[in-house]
Amino acid sequence: MKLAATIVGSLKADLQAEVRQIEKAIAAGVKEAGDGLKGELRRQVVTAGLGQRLARTWRSRAYPNQGHDAASLVWSKAPQIVRAFDEGAVIRSRKGFWLAIPTPEAPKRGSTGKRITPGMVERMYGRRLRFVYRPRGPSLLVMDGMVARGGKRGGFRLASTRKASRSRGAYVSTSGLTTVVMFLLVPQVRMPKRLDVARAAERWSARLPALILRRARRA
Repeated sequence: MKLAATIVGSLKADLQAEVRQIEKAIAAGVKEAGDGLKGELRRQVVTAGLGQRLARTWRSRAYPNQGHDAASLVWSKAPQIVRAFDEGAVIRSRKGFWLAIPTPEAPKRGSTGKRITPGMVERMYGRRLRFVYRPRGPSLLVMDGMVARGGKRGGFRLASTRKASRSRGAYVSTSGLTTVVMFLLVPQVRMPKRLDVARAAERWSARLPALILRRARRA
């Protein structure tokens, strides 16, 4: 009786130790899969040309928990942006009928560092943009009275003015005036699908059994 109890107790301890090893292997494999998915999604963003800043919004967290219920959560801190590039969203203007897309000739940023808008351009130059309707292709917002800027800087600036004689009044502008297209106006823009989050998640889910087995063999 005593011998049998000793054998049973030893077997039970061995089994418990084996279960703990399996639990550790599951937790480690699940964490590795979560980290791997996060890494792949970050690479997807960079490869798509969307920048390191958006790539770094992908995060992961492992939950070893108890027993065999380990889990990994992978998420983005910019879900709306990621969803737009994952699904190929249609972007429309929230105000008015047109979506204003700046051209290369428009200032890159406003005085506050925010993305340039038609209102910002008008405040910067102290002049209203002129609307040009086109039945074919996008309509335009243009700035009149500009001149080409010389030197390596290039681009355009408002024509300088000087006060004319009192007898003639008004202002005299420099020569070489031109009209510069600042914005293209379109009713909407369809963003192409550039990410595939679901497929990446499927790949790492399929690898999970092999990752757990490899961790168990190392134990």
